[in-house]
Amino acid sequence: MQVALSAGTVEYTDTGGTGPAVVFVHGLLMDGSLWDGPVAALDGLRCVVPTLPFGAHRHPMRDGADLSMRGLARLLGEFLERLDLRDVTLVGVDTGGALVQLLMTEDAPRVGRVVLASCDAFDNFPPGLTGKTLFLAGKLPPRLFGVFVQQLRLRAVRRLPIAFGWLTKRGDAATARWLRPLLSQAGVRRDTVRVLRAAAATPDILREAAERLPGFDRPALVVWATEDRVMPLEHGRRLAALLPKGQLAEVADSYTLLPLDQPVEFARLVREFTAG
Repeated sequence: MQVALSAGTVEYTDTGGTGPAVVFVHGLLMDGSLWDGPVAALDGLRCVVPTLPFGAHRHPMRDGADLSMRGLARLLGEFLERLDLRDVTLVGVDTGGALVQLLMTEDAPRVGRVVLASCDAFDNFPPGLTGKTLFLAGKLPPRLFGVFVQQLRLRAVRRLPIAFGWLTKRGDAATARWLRPLLSQAGVRRDTVRVLRAAAATPDILREAAERLPGFDRPALVVWATEDRVMPLEHGRRLAALLPKGQLAEVADSYTLLPLDQPVEFARLVREFTAG
């Protein structure tokens, strides 16, 4: 499915159903397929999964589109509005969790509850070696950025700590698939460079957001991987403590990308949280 938004065309999947939707938000250089495992285990819930312009999207955005972090958070809010989704459970991991935090600091009337899963927070932006490498690569012109990405065709390179090696234990097939639009489309490379440069220009954005998170008065579940090597476990505990209705769940045997490494357990936590 596709929806035309102010920044451009966004693809999404929707399992359908009449109940409140669970909307899943991926991170940088990922697409909506990140959530295939949890969605398959959440039968009976309406699961809506957009592919945002984070580098694995297939439709380049319009010239002049606001691809800053706040611009992308607003685009996510626009997506909820265009699909007329209400009382949404908004789920974000990695940099998708950063967008959810930014939306939480706004009014976000369509959001009923949130799940923050092993994500950028506080001063961990860009997060880890992967984020720092991407932000540095974003300084390159789009053509040279494409040359950099070509190296990720090799599994040995993808498994390095500066790539996806510390993000997922088991999801290499997915990470290889996510790179295809970057490798084949100049417009996607242009968008990705713009996202990275705009994000690098706002290093304090999540510290500032954290100061406002205590004002989010709706239920929030923080799910963190205990073996995460990119997003400190202490940050998960701090986020849960900051939120007035926050609760914390810690998941073993996973790196950052819980939907790839522990899809069934992650789905169980989401189901129990939405039922509550």
